[in-house]
Amino acid sequence: MKMKLLSAVLLFASLSVGCGEEEESIDSEGCEHLQKGPSTPVTATASATGAPAVSNDHRRYDISLIDVTGGKGGSVSFAVSEAIDYILFTNADVPVTVKDANGQTIAFEESAKSSTECSDIKGRFTVPLAVGTQTFTFGPTTATSVSLVIEEAGGHDHED
Repeated sequence: MKMKLLSAVLLFASLSVGCGEEEESIDSEGCEHLQKGPSTPVTATASATGAPAVSNDHRRYDISLIDVTGGKGGSVSFAVSEAIDYILFTNADVPVTVKDANGQTIAFEESAKSSTECSDIKGRFTVPLAVGTQTFTFGPTTATSVSLVIEEAGGHDHED
Protein backbone atom coordinates (compact mmCIF):
# COMPACT_ATOMS: atom_id res chain seq x y z
CA MET A 1 0.00 0.00 0.00
CA LYS A 2 2.77 2.44 0.92
CA MET A 3 4.52 1.66 -2.37
CA LYS A 4 1.36 2.50 -4.40
CA LEU A 5 0.93 5.77 -2.52
CA LEU A 6 4.57 6.67 -3.03
CA SER A 7 4.29 5.84 -6.74
CA ALA A 8 1.20 8.02 -7.07
CA VAL A 9 2.90 10.94 -5.30
CA LEU A 10 6.01 10.63 -7.46
CA LEU A 11 3.93 10.41 -10.65
CA PHE A 12 1.94 13.51 -9.68
CA ALA A 13 5.12 15.40 -8.79
CA SER A 14 6.79 14.53 -12.09
CA LEU A 15 3.72 15.56 -14.06
CA SER A 16 3.46 18.85 -12.16
CA VAL A 17 7.10 19.72 -12.79
CA GLY A 18 6.73 19.01 -16.51
CA CYS A 19 3.65 21.14 -16.98
CA GLY A 20 4.83 24.50 -15.69
CA GLU A 21 2.54 27.51 -15.69
CA GLU A 22 -0.19 27.84 -18.26
CA GLU A 23 0.76 30.46 -20.84
CA GLU A 24 -1.21 33.70 -20.67
CA SER A 25 -3.35 34.49 -23.73
CA ILE A 26 -2.47 37.51 -25.84
CA ASP A 27 -5.79 39.19 -24.94
CA SER A 28 -5.08 38.68 -21.22
CA GLU A 29 -1.63 40.20 -21.70
CA GLY A 30 -3.04 43.20 -23.60
CA CYS A 31 -5.78 43.62 -21.02
CA GLU A 32 -3.33 43.52 -18.12
CA HIS A 33 -1.32 46.38 -19.58
CA LEU A 34 -4.44 48.37 -20.54
CA GLN A 35 -5.65 48.10 -16.94
CA LYS A 36 -2.44 48.29 -14.92
CA GLY A 37 0.17 49.88 -17.17
CA PRO A 38 2.81 50.94 -16.60
CA SER A 39 1.79 53.96 -18.65
CA THR A 40 3.41 56.68 -20.68
CA PRO A 41 1.52 59.81 -21.74
CA VAL A 42 2.01 61.07 -25.31
CA THR A 43 0.30 63.68 -27.45
CA ALA A 44 -0.49 62.71 -31.03
CA THR A 45 0.60 64.94 -33.91
CA ALA A 46 -1.33 66.05 -36.98
CA SER A 47 1.03 64.18 -39.33
CA ALA A 48 3.56 61.35 -39.35
CA THR A 49 6.38 63.89 -39.32
CA GLY A 50 7.55 64.31 -35.75
CA ALA A 51 4.97 61.85 -34.37
CA PRO A 52 5.85 60.65 -30.86
CA ALA A 53 7.17 57.10 -30.60
CA VAL A 54 5.31 54.19 -29.03
CA SER A 55 6.68 50.67 -28.59
CA ASN A 56 5.81 47.07 -27.77
CA ASP A 57 7.58 47.39 -24.43
CA HIS A 58 4.85 46.13 -22.06
CA ARG A 59 3.53 49.65 -21.56
CA ARG A 60 0.23 51.39 -22.06
CA TYR A 61 0.51 54.58 -24.08
CA ASP A 62 -2.13 57.13 -23.05
CA ILE A 63 -2.44 59.16 -26.23
CA SER A 64 -4.00 62.63 -26.07
CA LEU A 65 -5.76 63.28 -29.36
CA ILE A 66 -5.67 66.67 -31.06
CA ASP A 67 -8.12 68.60 -33.22
CA VAL A 68 -8.28 67.17 -36.74
CA THR A 69 -10.80 67.45 -39.57
CA GLY A 70 -13.96 65.72 -38.37
CA GLY A 71 -13.16 65.70 -34.63
CA LYS A 72 -10.19 64.45 -32.62
CA GLY A 73 -7.31 62.30 -33.84
CA GLY A 74 -3.62 62.22 -34.54
CA SER A 75 -0.61 60.05 -35.22
CA VAL A 76 2.13 58.21 -33.35
CA SER A 77 5.11 56.29 -34.75
CA PHE A 78 6.25 52.73 -34.12
CA ALA A 79 9.77 51.55 -34.99
CA VAL A 80 9.52 47.87 -35.97
CA SER A 81 12.68 45.86 -35.36
CA GLU A 82 11.26 42.45 -36.35
CA ALA A 83 8.95 41.75 -39.31
CA ILE A 84 6.07 39.90 -37.65
CA ASP A 85 2.39 40.35 -36.84
CA TYR A 86 1.59 42.78 -34.05
CA ILE A 87 -1.66 43.24 -32.14
CA LEU A 88 -2.78 46.74 -31.26
CA PHE A 89 -5.15 46.94 -28.28
CA THR A 90 -7.15 50.11 -27.59
CA ASN A 91 -9.44 51.04 -24.71
CA ALA A 92 -11.78 53.03 -26.96
CA ASP A 93 -13.65 52.29 -30.19
CA VAL A 94 -11.54 54.65 -32.29
CA PRO A 95 -10.72 54.28 -36.00
CA VAL A 96 -7.09 53.22 -36.54
CA THR A 97 -5.05 53.39 -39.75
CA VAL A 98 -1.55 51.95 -40.10
CA LYS A 99 0.87 53.23 -42.76
CA ASP A 100 4.38 52.14 -43.66
CA ALA A 101 7.39 54.43 -44.11
CA ASN A 102 6.27 55.14 -47.70
CA GLY A 103 2.80 56.26 -46.60
CA GLN A 104 1.10 53.10 -47.92
CA THR A 105 -1.83 51.82 -45.84
CA ILE A 106 -1.28 48.39 -44.32
CA ALA A 107 -4.41 46.23 -44.14
CA PHE A 108 -5.35 44.54 -40.87
CA GLU A 109 -5.39 40.75 -40.90
CA GLU A 110 -8.06 40.86 -38.20
CA SER A 111 -9.91 43.50 -36.26
CA ALA A 112 -12.50 43.41 -33.50
CA LYS A 113 -14.21 45.89 -31.20
CA SER A 114 -14.12 43.63 -28.15
CA SER A 115 -12.60 40.60 -26.48
CA THR A 116 -14.38 37.80 -24.67
CA GLU A 117 -11.53 37.86 -22.13
CA CYS A 118 -11.54 41.56 -21.28
CA SER A 119 -14.25 44.19 -21.40
CA ASP A 120 -11.61 46.97 -21.39
CA ILE A 121 -10.52 46.00 -24.91
CA LYS A 122 -12.57 48.15 -27.31
CA GLY A 123 -10.26 47.69 -30.30
CA ARG A 124 -8.08 44.72 -31.27
CA PHE A 125 -6.15 44.96 -34.55
CA THR A 126 -3.75 42.34 -35.92
CA VAL A 127 -1.40 43.81 -38.50
CA PRO A 128 1.68 42.45 -40.30
CA LEU A 129 4.50 44.97 -40.03
CA ALA A 130 7.82 45.10 -41.85
CA VAL A 131 11.04 46.41 -40.33
CA GLY A 132 11.02 50.20 -40.36
CA THR A 133 9.00 53.03 -38.89
CA GLN A 134 5.22 52.71 -39.19
CA THR A 135 2.61 55.34 -38.38
CA PHE A 136 -0.59 54.68 -36.42
CA THR A 137 -3.27 57.31 -37.00
CA PHE A 138 -6.34 57.53 -34.77
CA GLY A 139 -9.64 59.17 -35.60
CA PRO A 140 -11.51 61.14 -36.47
CA THR A 141 -13.46 60.49 -33.29
CA THR A 142 -15.26 62.28 -30.49
CA ALA A 143 -12.88 60.73 -27.91
CA THR A 144 -10.22 63.06 -26.54
CA SER A 145 -7.77 60.26 -25.80
CA VAL A 146 -7.09 56.58 -26.44
CA SER A 147 -4.88 54.11 -24.62
CA LEU A 148 -2.75 51.79 -26.76
CA VAL A 149 -0.90 48.55 -25.97
CA ILE A 150 1.16 46.79 -28.65
CA GLU A 151 1.94 43.07 -28.37
CA GLU A 152 3.73 40.64 -30.66
CA ALA A 153 1.14 38.25 -32.06
CA GLY A 154 3.42 35.23 -31.62
CA GLY A 155 3.80 35.75 -27.88
CA HIS A 156 6.84 36.72 -25.86
CA ASP A 157 8.51 36.44 -22.49
CA HIS A 158 6.74 38.70 -20.03
CA GLU A 159 8.92 41.24 -18.26
CA ASP A 160 7.14 43.91 -16.23
